[in-house]
Amino acid sequence: MPGIFEEREMGFESKWAHDEEMHFRMLARRNELLGRWAAIELGIPESAVDEYAQAVVQAGLTGKGSDPVLQKIRSDFDGGKVAHSNKLIHDKMQEFFNLASQEQIKNAQN
Repeated sequence: MPGIFEEREMGFESKWAHDEEMHFRMLARRNELLGRWAAIELGIPESAVDEYAQAVVQAGLTGKGSDPVLQKIRSDFDGGKVAHSNKLIHDKMQEFFNLASQEQIKNAQN
């Protein structure tokens, strides 16, 4: 039978795993929202917005470097002659992360 310290350790590990999963979901949702915004800024046709948003999500999952999502959008903006600063992109990333966090909280309450 586990002692109190083992039970506490298991509780902390369980909470850590839960928190990591929630953070992963929020980042994926943020990247999807960011991809949709970037698609509109790039003038991508509505029929291809979902595909572009998923490409941004995928960049976050498999990309290399310090911030592969920013790198992808920066590269796409440069190629599409969209003159948005990195600061604007970072601000949008924060805005969409906050929105994703709010959605996650709302979903947890339901």
